[in-house]
Amino acid sequence: MIRSPPQWFPSPHTMIRNKTLLIAIATCSLLPAGETRAADTIINAADFATLQEAADAIPQSGGVLKIPPGNYELSQPLHLKTADTRLEGSGTATHLINKNTEGKPAILIEHPDWVGKKVPSKDRLWRVNLANFRVTGNERSGAGIEARYIEEIFVQGVTSSDNGGDGLRLHYCYEDPRVSDCLFTYNKKCGVSIEGCHDIIVSANQFEENDDGLRCIDSFNLTMSGNNLDDHLGDGVVIENTYGSVVAGNMIEECQGWAIVLDRDCYGITMSANVIAHEFTGGIDLRDAHGCAISANTFTIVKQVGVAVREGSGSITISANNFSDSWIGNAEDGTAIKKRDSVVSKTEKNPNEAAGILLQDCQALVISGNLFSGLSGDAVRQTGDCRKVLIHGNGSQEFDGE
Repeated sequence: MIRSPPQWFPSPHTMIRNKTLLIAIATCSLLPAGETRAADTIINAADFATLQEAADAIPQSGGVLKIPPGNYELSQPLHLKTADTRLEGSGTATHLINKNTEGKPAILIEHPDWVGKKVPSKDRLWRVNLANFRVTGNERSGAGIEARYIEEIFVQGVTSSDNGGDGLRLHYCYEDPRVSDCLFTYNKKCGVSIEGCHDIIVSANQFEENDDGLRCIDSFNLTMSGNNLDDHLGDGVVIENTYGSVVAGNMIEECQGWAIVLDRDCYGITMSANVIAHEFTGGIDLRDAHGCAISANTFTIVKQVGVAVREGSGSITISANNFSDSWIGNAEDGTAIKKRDSVVSKTEKNPNEAAGILLQDCQALVISGNLFSGLSGDAVRQTGDCRKVLIHGNGSQEFDGE
């Protein structure tokens, strides 16, 4: 027996009418009159004669500029001047080449009314995102990317190399700048230069053979973690006039200068769980730092000085660190000391040199729970008038032969 459908079940005619209604709703515009359509906010650079024309096509409400694979030569900076904007490439296949020789950046992110002005208005551009492309320059070019007064800027998956200036320069990008998963190499100045920023994240980046790796000045609350810095011609990390920050879990190796420098009234900064290896001038230099902690770092074959606490510094704790040379255990018979294979050179007469702590005219320090192993000099050396210094519970291991 064929039963009639229940009253709640729609008839075929009703279903057709409802489907037609749904199609009509899906195809009509849900935006108020005068608003930008979604299709207008996605800009394909291939549809324009120049990258600047494509950037200029982004509406004031923001959008996405997609740059296909290819080499794009720039004689003047590519100027991004809209908020809520994302510049997106196709990985390193999208290559922006700065041909400018007047010290100008490849990419300039700046409010259009501010160009060339030293003191901009209080208006800011917000939420600009750069991702997935490569930018290179030349010895006479400026920064790879320069952002001025951009709030909540986010740079991710970008390679910036061989620039005459910094790889990335953030100038008073005050609110919440983020830099992650990027590569900064062979830049004549810093890999990343940060000035006047706040609540900063620099994470999971690689820095190779810049002048300095990262420089953070006149800022607040830097979180720098999980980065790899190698072979810098100057220092690895330089922090000045900055407070309330953490430098943790980084690998810093073979800087010609220092691995980490704190200067100009730094305070409330923790440096922890970093591996600081084979530095040619020294490990951590506290030139003007207060209320800072150095803990659980590994200083291996760091030359001249592992940690220096200078005259302008005080209220420092140095604890649970390991200062060591390249000892890798004894031979099987227990007599010979095994160290890494090394080559003596003109610049490194003692490749296995390892240094401890230097105190110079400083005050209010606690040095405890550290291990000093195979050092070339004293574990802790004091010069000048060092006051209120507590040295307690440290260990040492000396080797009698090679």
